Amino acid sequence: MSGNRRKAFLVSAALMGGAMLMTACQNADADAATDAGASQGHSSSSPVATGATPSGSSTGGGDQGSDATNNGTGTGTGSEDGVGSGVDTGDGKREPVEQGCGANDISWSTRSESQAGGYILVVAKAKPGITCYLPAALPTVAFGSDGTQAGPAEQSVGQQIKLSGSTAAYAGVNPKTTGTDGGKELDSIIVAVGDDDPDPVSLPVGTITVDEPVVTNWHTDPADAVPSN
Repeated sequence: MSGNRRKAFLVSAALMGGAMLMTACQNADADAATDAGASQGHSSSSPVATGATPSGSSTGGGDQGSDATNNGTGTGTGSEDGVGSGVDTGDGKREPVEQGCGANDISWSTRSESQAGGYILVVAKAKPGITCYLPAALPTVAFGSDGTQAGPAEQSVGQQIKLSGSTAAYAGVNPKTTGTDGGKELDSIIVAVGDDDPDPVSLPVGTITVDEPVVTNWHTDPADAVPSN
C-alpha cells in the first residue's frame, strides 16, 4: 500500500471512530437524562402522597377523632355533679347546702298592729321546696323614692333563723318615731334581706306616715317583734 493510500485510510478510520464515539456519548447522555427525569418524577410525587396520608388518615382523622371521642365521653365531672345536690359526704350521700335567704326565696306578707302606738308586722316564710337561713341582722326596710331606711329598734343582734315549711320569721316596723306632725305619706314599704339583696320586694301597707322609722331583728315569735320608740 502506498504512503498516500495508507494515510487516507487512517484518516477515514479516525473519522469513523470519532463519529461512533460521539454517537455513544449522545446515547449515554440521553439515557442519563431519562433516568434523572424519572427519578425527579418519583421524588416529586412521593412527598405529596406521603403528606396526604398523615393529614387525611392518621394525623388529621385519627387524632381528631380520638380527641372528639374523649371530649364526648368525658362526662365524669358532669355526671358526678349532676347526681343530687349539696355537699358530698364521702359515703355516696349528699347533704343539703345551707344557703342564705334572698327576698325572692320568701313568701312575704304584712299586717298592721296597734300595740306600742301602732306598727307594721312583716311576716316571712320560705317558698315551697326552699330551705334557707335569715341572717342574724336587721332586715333592710326602705320607704319612698328617696330610699329612707329604717334604723335599728333593738340594741343587740338577733339569731339566725332557718326558714322551711311552715316556719315563719317576724320583724316589726315602726314608720314614725317622732312626736311631731311632720313626715311623708306612703302606702308601701320596700323589704330586702340585707343591703346586698339583689331582689328587694315592695309590700303594700296602707297609708302610713314615715318619719325616722325603725325595724326590729327577725324573730320566730311575733310577740318579740314589737318595735319600741
